[in-house]
Amino acid sequence: MPRSRKKAAGLLVSAGVIAAGVVILVTRGDGDGGVPMTAQAAPAASVSAGPSVSDGVVRISAPTGTSLTSLDPSQWGAQILVDQGTIMEGLYGYNQKNEIVPKIAAGYKLSNNGLTWTFTLRKDARWSNGQPVTAQDFYYAYMRQMSPSNPNGQLWLSVLNVVKNSYAYHAGTVPASAVGLKVINNYTLQITTSAPHYILGDLAEAGSMPINEQVAKAHPTNWFLPQYFVSDAPYTVKSFQANGPLILVRNPKYVGHPGEVNFGSAKEIDVLPGTSVSVEDFMANKIDVTTIGSTSDLQYVKTHGQLQSEMHKAPDYGVTYLQYDNSAVPSPLNKLAVRQAIAMAIDRQPIVNDVLGGMGGITNTFSVPGWPTAKYEKGIPTNIAQAKQLLAKAGYPNGKGLPTIYLYAEVPSSSPQSVPVAEAVQEELQQNLGIQTKIVQLNATDWGNLTYGGPQQNIQPGYNVAVGGTNDLDPASLNLGGDQGVYWPGTYGYSNQFVQHVLPWYNTPYDPASIKKYGDPNNPNEGVKWSQWSALVKAAKADIAYLNKWTSQQPAQWRAIMDPPGSLSLTQQWDQIVNSWNQAKSATAKHAAYVQAWKFVAPYTEGSGGGGINTSSLDVQVYWDQNESADVKNWRMWQAEYQNSPSMFASASTAAKLMTQLIQQGYTIPLFYGETYYLERTGVTGAQPNPWSWGGFYQMQYLSAK
Repeated sequence: MPRSRKKAAGLLVSAGVIAAGVVILVTRGDGDGGVPMTAQAAPAASVSAGPSVSDGVVRISAPTGTSLTSLDPSQWGAQILVDQGTIMEGLYGYNQKNEIVPKIAAGYKLSNNGLTWTFTLRKDARWSNGQPVTAQDFYYAYMRQMSPSNPNGQLWLSVLNVVKNSYAYHAGTVPASAVGLKVINNYTLQITTSAPHYILGDLAEAGSMPINEQVAKAHPTNWFLPQYFVSDAPYTVKSFQANGPLILVRNPKYVGHPGEVNFGSAKEIDVLPGTSVSVEDFMANKIDVTTIGSTSDLQYVKTHGQLQSEMHKAPDYGVTYLQYDNSAVPSPLNKLAVRQAIAMAIDRQPIVNDVLGGMGGITNTFSVPGWPTAKYEKGIPTNIAQAKQLLAKAGYPNGKGLPTIYLYAEVPSSSPQSVPVAEAVQEELQQNLGIQTKIVQLNATDWGNLTYGGPQQNIQPGYNVAVGGTNDLDPASLNLGGDQGVYWPGTYGYSNQFVQHVLPWYNTPYDPASIKKYGDPNNPNEGVKWSQWSALVKAAKADIAYLNKWTSQQPAQWRAIMDPPGSLSLTQQWDQIVNSWNQAKSATAKHAAYVQAWKFVAPYTEGSGGGGINTSSLDVQVYWDQNESADVKNWRMWQAEYQNSPSMFASASTAAKLMTQLIQQGYTIPLFYGETYYLERTGVTGAQPNPWSWGGFYQMQYLSAK
C-alpha cells in the first residue's frame, strides 16, 4: 500500500498535532468561561462613539488563556502568532488572503524527482541591525532546532517535518551531513525532502523562520529579548514581558518583496494578554482589535449599532463532524443504508443557530469557503423523506428494532460545544427517524484516542463528535483532518473480523499475540541471546519478501512514494538493527536492539489505552495489504498521492475524491465549520483572524491605522 515508511512514525505526531490544536477551534463558539456580555454589564450608552487609534498605534489582544513566554520559534507556544511574518520572515509567507507568497525568497527550482528544492534569496533583505539575511541564517536556525541537544524542538511546526533525515538527526542516529539541507552560497539554500512534498506552506510556519546566527551565538538563552533581538520582518520588538504585553515597532531596515503587500501603516502594535471580557475592554477603549468569545457577546454586539458596524467575521479552517466511532462490536451501522440515513436526517441549520448562536457556517463537505477542495467535494444533503426510506429498506422502519446508537462527545471542561452538538443530533435523529441514542462524555485523552486513533475497547457502535483542523497550507491538510481514519487499519470500511484482529494492536503497548510469537520486550533478559531472535528473523525475512514483491507490482508513481529515492530499503533497515545487536557490549544494549527489532516487525503503541500504532511495522503492513477491501486500498492510495504531492493545488481533486467517498458512505458526516467574529475599531484595518488550529490573530504586519 502506498506509504512513506520513513514518515510512518510521524503519523502519530501528525495526529497529536491536530488533537492539540482543535481545542481552540472547539471552544471559540461558546466562549472561554468568562463573564458574558449583558446589557446590565455594559449599557449601550458606554459604546465608544468613534475611533480611539492615535499616532499609528494599534492594540490587539492575544487569545485568552495563552502564554507568551518566549519568542523562540523552535518552541511551541503563543509566539506562533507573531513569529511567522510579523517579527520574523521566512522564505515564503501568507498574504492578506492567507495565500502563500514569496518573502525572503526570490524564487526556486524543483528537481525532476520532486525531492530537492533550490531557493534563491533576495539580496536586499536585511536584519534590523543592518546585516544581510543569508542562506546560512536559515541553515543555522534549522540545524539549531533539529539538534539532538534541543529535545524540545518542535520539528512538526516547520518544514523540518518533511526534510530528509531531520527526525533521525534530532534523535542522534545520523550525522548532520545526512540531513537534507545544504547552503550552496550566501543566497542559495537547498532543501531535500524524504518524499515528494509541497513545502511552500511549511516554509510560512514559525519554525521555518531564520535566526541571526551572530546574535543567537552571543546570547544563546535569551537572544529574543528586546535588547538583543534582531528582526528580518516588518516589525521588531520594543519591549517584551513574559505573559504580559509585547510591544512591536516598525523595523527601519525592512525591505519587502517587490510586487507584494508586505505591511500596513501601523507604526506600533501592542499585543496585549486576552481577557474574558474582551467586548467590555473594546468598549472601554482598552483594545482596538479583539475576538468575540461567546454567543451572548455576539448577540449584544449585533444589537448595538456602533459595535455592529465594527464587527467582522472570517471562516476558520476546521470542520466539526460526526465520525464513525471505530467500534469493534457488530451492529446495524455496518450497513451502508443505515449510515446514509443518519447522514440525510441531520439538519445543520438549527445546530448552527441554536448551539453556536450563529458562530459557524453550514457545510456537508470537508471544506470552507475558498478552500482548495471546495469545488470538488460532494456531500450528502439533508433529505428526511429519503432517510426514512433508506432506514426502512435496511429493516428498521421508524427506527424500530434498531439498537441504541451511541454519541461520544468531549467533556464540557475541554470543549463547551461538543455535548450540546451531540444533544442537538440526538434530538434530530429521534424526531426525524425514531432512532434512540445515548450520549457518553469522554475526557480529552480518551476523546483524542477515539478521534485520532484506531478501534478502541469499550466503545459501542455510534458516532463521535469530532473536530478536524489544520496547522498550515500543506497537502496532508487538504481534507481538514477528516481523513484521519484512513491512517489506521480497522477504522472505515473494514469487516468485523478485520477489526477484531487489529483491536489488541491499539489497546496494549505491545500486541499480545506477537509477544507469544516473538517474546516479551518488557523482559530485560529477552533478546540477549541470538537464539531468542529466531522467530523475529524468520518473520522479518518473510515480511520483507512479501512487501518487496507487492511494491514491485504497483504503478511506478506509487513505488516512488512507498520507497522514496535515497531511502534505506527494508533489508538495509533490518540489517542495521542486527548490526547494532552484534556490536552491543552489554546485555542491556543487546536487549535494546532486540526491542528495536521487535518494533520493526510487530504491532505496538507507545501507550496503553488506545490511540495510534506504528503502521510501519512489517506485520501491520502485510496484514493490512492482504486483508483490506478494494475501497480501502483506493483510499490509502489517494491519501498517499495527495499527501506526497509537490503541488498543493493540483492534488486537491484527489483529496476531494477520498473525502467524497467517505462522506457518501456515511463514515464522516460534516456539520459546520467554525467562524471567528471579531471587533476592529473604526480607523483600523488589516486584522487577520488565525484560521488555522491556533486561534486568535496572526499576520499582524498588515495592520493599518488612520
